[in-house]
Amino acid sequence: MNTNDAEVAGKQITGYCEPLSLRAGEPITLFASSHTPGSAQLDLVRISCGDPTRSGPGFLEHEVVSDLPARVELSEQALSPGSYASVDLEGLRVGVNVLVEADVRPTLLARDGCLFSLMVDAAGITEEVCSLWVTDGGLEGRTARERSAGTGSLKELRWYRVVAELDLPGGELRWTATPKPTRSPGRDLLAAETLSGSCSVTPSTHRLREARFAGDLSDGRFDGRIADLSMAIDGRGYSWDLSVEMAAASIPPSTGDRALELHQLPTRAVPGPRWDGSHQRWTDDPAQWDAIHFHHDDLYDAGWAATADLTLPPKLPSGIYAFRLVGDAGEDRIPFFVRPAARAATQDVALLMSSATYMAYANHRMLFEGADFVGARTRLRPEHEYVRQHPELGRSHYEKHPDGSGVMFSSRNRPVLQLRPGADGWNFTPDTDINAFLEHVGVGHDIIADEDVHHDGCDALAPYRVIVTCSHPEYWSTAMLDALEEWQRDGGRLMYLGGNGFYWRVAFSDAWPGAIELRRAEDGVRNWQTEHGENYHAWGGEYGGLWRRNGRAPNELVGIGFAAQGFEKATYYVRDPGALDSRAAWILDGVDDEHIGTSGLGGGAAGQEVDRWDSRLGSPEHAVILASATTFGPDMLRTKEEFEGSVAFPTPDPYVRADMVFYETPSGGAVFSVGSISWFGALARNGYDNDVARITENVVRRFAEPEPFEPPDA
Repeated sequence: MNTNDAEVAGKQITGYCEPLSLRAGEPITLFASSHTPGSAQLDLVRISCGDPTRSGPGFLEHEVVSDLPARVELSEQALSPGSYASVDLEGLRVGVNVLVEADVRPTLLARDGCLFSLMVDAAGITEEVCSLWVTDGGLEGRTARERSAGTGSLKELRWYRVVAELDLPGGELRWTATPKPTRSPGRDLLAAETLSGSCSVTPSTHRLREARFAGDLSDGRFDGRIADLSMAIDGRGYSWDLSVEMAAASIPPSTGDRALELHQLPTRAVPGPRWDGSHQRWTDDPAQWDAIHFHHDDLYDAGWAATADLTLPPKLPSGIYAFRLVGDAGEDRIPFFVRPAARAATQDVALLMSSATYMAYANHRMLFEGADFVGARTRLRPEHEYVRQHPELGRSHYEKHPDGSGVMFSSRNRPVLQLRPGADGWNFTPDTDINAFLEHVGVGHDIIADEDVHHDGCDALAPYRVIVTCSHPEYWSTAMLDALEEWQRDGGRLMYLGGNGFYWRVAFSDAWPGAIELRRAEDGVRNWQTEHGENYHAWGGEYGGLWRRNGRAPNELVGIGFAAQGFEKATYYVRDPGALDSRAAWILDGVDDEHIGTSGLGGGAAGQEVDRWDSRLGSPEHAVILASATTFGPDMLRTKEEFEGSVAFPTPDPYVRADMVFYETPSGGAVFSVGSISWFGALARNGYDNDVARITENVVRRFAEPEPFEPPDA
């Protein structure tokens, strides 16, 4: 992060915190950085509404008394992206030679990257003895004495057997790279050359410190895959099976006594050179997935020094909070979520913050790079401009790495610029509009987050009679869905106030806290797709992709599922002719017009991404369809998973629809779903005196009452 004129004129201060969700009475740490060093005022604030736009009720935050220092000194804290592996060699001394062998598949030859480096401890200072680099399309040895390019050139996406030998008595580093056979005889005919080279080395008597693979002491990260890795030091062997402990950050040795440590979350459960297509699931024959894919832009943990530590007051009310930093260089707010203290009383209602979705979108680049459903923009908010200027922040699940592979892992252990009040029209900022609405209604509600549900299961939901979702709860783990299903069977009442929810399956790992894994397998609206042999998560071995393709369509839990998307025009719902005579007519009390949500964000309450009722996908037959929206613009198109051939869809398309539904669930529970991301943008119209707010209030008040819902007559 080097300061330049553009940065001085733009955003300077940023940060993150750990954890993102916690209970009152628990500790939290702030990590902050400023490109312009200086002092900043630090406050704890509670955010009622983080939306400064006209679609919301107005930005509102409250200062909270805390034990935070009044001011903190900020300096620039660097980010060092790039995944790599290391072996701690402390205590060893090399006397004769070091031999390293691995299968290597380069994926980005346009950028230099270090395949292997060996470090020694010289009087307490780590120095590099030698390294082997992919550079200028070939291999180059680097030592303190010289840099020497070998013969031949590499091909991207081709496997090579690389052997590097450090011969200390001879003062030489030698290497070869032999192409491995492919399934293409034609390719093999013209790519059979073995690369080779050597360079001189100054003998060292220092003790060994570390060996690195896919990286060195600088930023020389390698883009590509490494498999079948081993090394020998003076004849003593060390090797690692890269197909074991897929969810771990450390791979135990197969031979020797040194573990292989992984840094910045490289991609695992990807095919190695042994993969022959006989299996698609890595757990069926793990040896075929003996490979790790490294990227120079991987970033799991910023690793910054702590700026401030705070133990929350045990009686702090549940809510959306933030560290607020204000200094001469600018300001920033770093949000987090506070649950009630352990064993404290809870409200009957909880707003479920979509923290997995926030991670999936973390530092997304769609607004300035464009995507299949949105065009690139030139005028950006400071947060998006900051992401554009600082690619070292890492990417979201909506981008590809520079080598063309999809981003399968995303982390919140770094500054996430869209997780800021007012920063983005998707996800977090709209979700604070729903929080503000619940505060306006005054039923009393707590805040919980996706990660709480993943780790605590149904226990996270059990204290609450009513769970209210946010605007776009798109990414869910198996544990989260299991918990929600169990909670519903026990009588829970769910208000799904969004669209395109419960769509993609994600996974978590205890070894990599604060990160999620996503495999965009087989189908769905997506900016990239998994390659062959990559559809199963490394973390847990589950098949990735859409929940619909995994036999758990959202229709089964919320009555509706993703139907269409389009961002040019939002529209209104039209009341169903039978709604006022149905058992759900109470939801429409005080709403006289058959058109519902005629104004709001983008023009109405139905828009952006919409969901419909569909019994073929598991929507309950007894659900009452209260209203539907169909008058969208031509950009509102059926989702990709609905395509079964190259056919022209009818106009209007009956599958392009947002349905508002209600139905009862076991043990006196119920579900109310609106089927639109844009619902939040119509809540605050006319000071909450509008039909969308009235409907939502009718539901939340009735759902909060203890009286059970009775199932309809059979």
